[in-house]
Amino acid sequence: MPVDVLLGLQWGDEGKGKIVDVFTPQYDVVARFQGGPNAGHTIEFKGNKHVLHLIPSGIFHGNSLCLIGSGVVIDPLILLREIEKLDTVGIDVLSRLRIARRANLILPTHRLLDAASEARKGENKIGSTLKGIGPTYQDKIGRSGLRVGDINLPDFKERYKEAKARHCALLNNYDYNYNLEAVEEGFFEAIESLKRFKWVDSCHFIHRALGMGMKVLAEGAQGTMLDIDFGSYPYVTSSNTVAAGACTGLGIAPREVGNVYGIFKAYCTRVGSGPFPTELFGEEGERLREAGHEFGATTGRPRRCGWLDLVALKFAIRINGVTDLIMTKADVLDYMDTIKVCTHYLLEGEEHKELPYELDAPIKPQFVEFPGWKTDLTEVRKRDQLPKPIMDYIKWLEEELATPITFLSVGPDREQTLEMT
Repeated sequence: MPVDVLLGLQWGDEGKGKIVDVFTPQYDVVARFQGGPNAGHTIEFKGNKHVLHLIPSGIFHGNSLCLIGSGVVIDPLILLREIEKLDTVGIDVLSRLRIARRANLILPTHRLLDAASEARKGENKIGSTLKGIGPTYQDKIGRSGLRVGDINLPDFKERYKEAKARHCALLNNYDYNYNLEAVEEGFFEAIESLKRFKWVDSCHFIHRALGMGMKVLAEGAQGTMLDIDFGSYPYVTSSNTVAAGACTGLGIAPREVGNVYGIFKAYCTRVGSGPFPTELFGEEGERLREAGHEFGATTGRPRRCGWLDLVALKFAIRINGVTDLIMTKADVLDYMDTIKVCTHYLLEGEEHKELPYELDAPIKPQFVEFPGWKTDLTEVRKRDQLPKPIMDYIKWLEEELATPITFLSVGPDREQTLEMT
């Protein structure tokens, strides 16, 4: 039984949480494989909205186990708050959540280092969520991080003090004012709370599940264009957001990957700094932002908005080996008379249909136009109820992308998801 992977194909915020929630009844295990509390996966049902940062988006279905994999970085305090919120709505997190021992811990000083680094960059800042993600992954790669499994070691507090001293020395170099004591008490209370949960070796856990014939869905965070190796570097996250990240973040072999579900918005957004070839400015961009309620679930920051970019999308499909496409937020474009799609770039007079190395170059996106559907899609519940203009548009996209669009989202609620096959 292979592991299916679900991930974002743009700059994040594609609607992964909702689709994982919709898919979960078909799976026995839902596992996050990378990222940390910089994720903001939003799920809506029965008139209520829930935002998850660390816990997999399958937690609202009682049939599934949820795993925070070894590729994830965990802030114990944020995780504890998330668990407490779920407890208030009757979700039994304790019995269903598993945490990888090899997952690295975000320390209070990691968050301080994140903020100090961004402050020093000034106008050249990356656009970090300031959750301590980058510094934690730096320690992981530098082989000096603390992991969940270390909590039970007799010298854990000594290890923590060593890391704290190292980080404080760096903070002093930044000439950054901070109050560490204000957050340390809550951190250690949350550390104690983590001991209530079942810790596992994610590799053994996943393979035992597969051996028992259980179905596993790997849930990605952020998006392909934010991948540390293949995204719009250096304006990227600190982990591998592509399908290969599921292998390293959970401990599965490439041959054990089954379907790869790639999610993309009917348009593009990104949060923070970095190149965005199809970005819309002024009134046009603001109207799209308002129509799509494009404000970060984690930071609250307004998202930059632009037209769908097929150059970037084809790259993402290729690098992830996407088998099925899922288009979200089609309803946001209901008001438009004309819809544009970027098919290629012009760079120094030359046509580029493949993603160039330097996205900060003076790229001129080239567009094709389609008539809008001018229909309220939020009330549509079946494929055959869709208006002809959007069906023609989807057919064209499938031909251009050489990949089927198997699901279409026409609103934030889990019920507003159409199967297209």
